[in-house]
Amino acid sequence: MKQIVLMSLLLVATLCLSAQSLTDLYQKESIKLVPDTEYGAGNNWDQVFATYYDTLYGKPMGNRKSLLVLPDGSVVVNHAYHNYYSKFSPDGTFVKEFQVSRSNGTPFKKTNHIDGIIGENTFFTGLDNMGNMLCFDFDGNYKKTLKLDYMTKQMIGLPNNKIAVVGWVIWADKFRDFVAVVDYETNEQKIIWDHFTDRCPPDEHCKLFNYSYAFPERGMIGFQTMPYSGSQGVAAPPKIACIGNKLVVAYPTTGEIRVHDLDGKLVSKDKITWAESYISAEEQKEIQQKAIDKYKRLRNPTFASWVSAEENQKAMATILKEMEADLDKIIEPIPIPLFSTMMKDSEDNLLIFEFPKEENANQFHVWIYDNEGTFVGQSSFVCDDYELEISPSKMVFHDGYLYAIQRLKGASGVPLRLVRFKLE
Repeated sequence: MKQIVLMSLLLVATLCLSAQSLTDLYQKESIKLVPDTEYGAGNNWDQVFATYYDTLYGKPMGNRKSLLVLPDGSVVVNHAYHNYYSKFSPDGTFVKEFQVSRSNGTPFKKTNHIDGIIGENTFFTGLDNMGNMLCFDFDGNYKKTLKLDYMTKQMIGLPNNKIAVVGWVIWADKFRDFVAVVDYETNEQKIIWDHFTDRCPPDEHCKLFNYSYAFPERGMIGFQTMPYSGSQGVAAPPKIACIGNKLVVAYPTTGEIRVHDLDGKLVSKDKITWAESYISAEEQKEIQQKAIDKYKRLRNPTFASWVSAEENQKAMATILKEMEADLDKIIEPIPIPLFSTMMKDSEDNLLIFEFPKEENANQFHVWIYDNEGTFVGQSSFVCDDYELEISPSKMVFHDGYLYAIQRLKGASGVPLRLVRFKLE
């Protein structure tokens, strides 16, 4: 009888522990990401991620992978510049590589990465250079093509059979950034927000600030080279997430957060309240000098494969001249975006990540809001085993776990892993 009572108490204790919500965890000052060592344990990662060592014009490209988690816990991984995808079972075991096939069974010659899921069993891809978005089922069978007449930076599926898009176009004298909602059935598009930025005058070159190159130790947040000015600071595109039955659009440059219904109607507006961060003039000069030194070390620069080596050298000389001229023009600090990225967890909380403050710390501060917009708490993500890269394309919550593509510290061979983290 005592044994039965003891077992019952242990069971209750286990259930209480397992029932701990993510919201409870967020009350802690620091959250450790602990890898599930059984997940995908039998995979040969050198073989599964053999494309890790890919290069393009001498630049490493193999880490440009992203993942999606399917409703049953299976995972699909995109391989940049390759016409196939990898599928893993719910326990992380590599299953197969697959392609998108036409109705007659013939594979498409070229397809882009899978950007998201819509409905119960439909993938949609990023756009090709003609604006085509392929849609196909989970087995790779083609269903339809949607067409957009602009370029995109982020796309997510919504529960009402629509797709939210962060898009951009180049006009004669302006850049237009916007957020749109696209109907999967009709291909009709509704723009719910837009913003115009002046292009550089014809007689001037654009100033550029490459944040991910400047601070690779600060987490490789994912910003590419972006235009900036001393008055406006670094520009960054909006970020989107679907929380419950709401579309959240957040603007890193201004800190504004807009909440829309699934059809795009504005429901509410709010603003991030934490203080802006700045990059000092000294830091900017150091960043610029690092970039100059990097380009000077290139023996055979290739900016365009279709022109001669001599023309590429001339392009290099022009770029270096402009970059060196910019050094003397850096005299004031510039603001950086208020946050780097955001994602939602499996309980529909919204996680907004600050830019890392400390180099080499592998620590990422995050502000958490529940699905009603109430502030839950501030915490930090840390990890002993992996070099964290915080990005919604590389990290997806599902059933309380965090599925991710990350690099294992001290790994022999290919360091890239598909890993499932427990949050502790």
